[in-house]
Amino acid sequence: MSESENFGHQHPLVFNEKQSNQSEEACCSRCGEEVSLSAPSFGCVECGFHLHKKCVEAPSEINHPFHPKHPLLLLQNSPYVNGDCICNICDKTCKASIYHCSCGLDFHITCALFTYNIAQKFFEELQHVALEDPLISTGNDGEELESFQCFVCWKPLLSSTYFSLDCGFHLHKKCAELPLKINHMCHHKHPLVLQFNSQRFSCNICQETQKRGYVYCCLPCKVAVHIECVSTPPLPIVEDNSHQHPFTLFWIQFPFICSACGTEGNCAAYICTTCNIIVHKKCISLPHIIKSRWHHHLIFHKYFLHEEDLKYWDCIICHDEVNAEHGSYYCSDCKIIAHVNCVTKNETWYYIVSPENEDEKSIDSLALLPGESIDSITCVIERNDAGEATKIKHFKHMHELMLSEQIVEYDKYCEGCMLLISASFYYCLECGFFLHQACAELPTMKHVWFHDCQQSVLILTSDYIFRCRLCQHISNGFAYKCNECDDRVCLLCVTLTPDTLTCQGHKHPLLFYIEYEGKCCACGGDIRAAYGCKDCNFALHLSCVAIPTIARHKFDEHVLALTYSDDNDYSECHYCDVCEEGIDLNYWFFHCATCETSAHRSCVLGHYPYIKLGSIYKEGDHPHPLIFVKKIYYYPKCIECGKPCQDLALECVTSGCNYIVHWRCIAPNNL
Repeated sequence: MSESENFGHQHPLVFNEKQSNQSEEACCSRCGEEVSLSAPSFGCVECGFHLHKKCVEAPSEINHPFHPKHPLLLLQNSPYVNGDCICNICDKTCKASIYHCSCGLDFHITCALFTYNIAQKFFEELQHVALEDPLISTGNDGEELESFQCFVCWKPLLSSTYFSLDCGFHLHKKCAELPLKINHMCHHKHPLVLQFNSQRFSCNICQETQKRGYVYCCLPCKVAVHIECVSTPPLPIVEDNSHQHPFTLFWIQFPFICSACGTEGNCAAYICTTCNIIVHKKCISLPHIIKSRWHHHLIFHKYFLHEEDLKYWDCIICHDEVNAEHGSYYCSDCKIIAHVNCVTKNETWYYIVSPENEDEKSIDSLALLPGESIDSITCVIERNDAGEATKIKHFKHMHELMLSEQIVEYDKYCEGCMLLISASFYYCLECGFFLHQACAELPTMKHVWFHDCQQSVLILTSDYIFRCRLCQHISNGFAYKCNECDDRVCLLCVTLTPDTLTCQGHKHPLLFYIEYEGKCCACGGDIRAAYGCKDCNFALHLSCVAIPTIARHKFDEHVLALTYSDDNDYSECHYCDVCEEGIDLNYWFFHCATCETSAHRSCVLGHYPYIKLGSIYKEGDHPHPLIFVKKIYYYPKCIECGKPCQDLALECVTSGCNYIVHWRCIAPNNL
């Protein structure tokens, strides 16, 4: 027998008709599913090759009624480079042969054939299966039924009588009997045909886009309606607490602009004839008052605004213009505006505020965690004539601190932000503790706008090493920590806001974009979220926004200044004085104007610019105290990897103990 007669297998195959002598579990090489001992199949006596009879008989091409646009072709292997593909029906990974369409649809053999039989009303598989009623006690308990979903509507089986098939498919009786075509009042021009939602159309009634499943669709007109929206039509009259009048259902045959969100809708609309507004079905229940991470006050939904109500017409999130004649979210205190769909795009970006809490206009008024307060982190001991605190007691240091503006030593770093001391600062007379005045005046607790736990406050802490949630830098300075998710934010990032940001490296103000495609003008890397300029093609990584403007390095006795690509006259600075490699003048670097020396940012700052050398590491397994060091004159071998400790390392301070280890060799996995 030829190889083609053996369905592509090199050995003879034996047909087993509802009987088998195999003792081990076997899987069909086409569909990847288990071959039942009682199911008709073909098997190889020499190796573990098996095929279901129905998979052998599967046609090489299907003109599927649920996908009339193109035929489905049977492929033995995935058409994709990585080899993986997801079935567009069951949403599971395809492990073997698939039915594939040129428009990007992929189906398991079993899924494609089963839906084909359902579409053609070939109910042979259902004739031997008893119809089950979830209200009648069966072998399945309620929890199990709740976990099983109908293969067509993907709703739990508990919602209706159903078939449960031997092949693993579950199907509501009402879904098995769905008509292939319907006439619907939302689209009079053509009938709607039941099919796969291959083009991911949103439903014209509920405006939602389901991840998988079927819709009734008119492809030429791009009209789609979910099965559920057909079987459960919208209510003729809807009342909602956010609006003083009831809304009446209105089937409209042409596009309209929703008065609530300002975007286009069609087919199913609700109107308020008293207020002369028309809205999407889903926009009836828009929250009236919310707290958004993008603004420090509560914002209110408005159907329209007058010109004098606003300072700026641009959305505070996407920065595109908002048409105030349509719905938006608005802060009357700051006179700012935001698109409805921008504010509500991600459920972690906002939470709903009840009308009785409307007076809570500021984030500072939100409830703190039990037992917490917002006491100042400093105790003022002395003030000067201008009322400025000149002597304080900081809660993170044992001694009193004195205010100074004169920088005597140029290699001192702030214990809070880990930057070089460059402005007014507090210092300790008894030990080498320095703290910028701005860092000393930070509150004990703070709401952080980009943090996902929106209703939580973050608490100022220190004495451990962490990775910043925003810029991803590792630091052992001060951090704000969330008690709910354990996220930590460094002091550099906690001062960033979604509002306008000024940068010395660019002449225009920068705006925060949650979604941005382009290159960072500081380092040249790809960007997803960025601070960018609306007027020109300038954008920065979040980590590059916080780059220190001054730094020190052992190769130069002076302070090095950050030099920007669009504002320097150092065309002769072609080489780094640290690594002696070339410098790309299109990106930022450090320069000493006195010595005319230049260096890459990475060469000056290193891999760990926010870890203070000489600080104690308290979290390791070594029995003695360890300090962070960088060896310069000799390079002892790391106790872990045996290589010289030229980079950041931890060294034991106990006399007689020669323990030294690379930081990268013992750093916790979460860092």
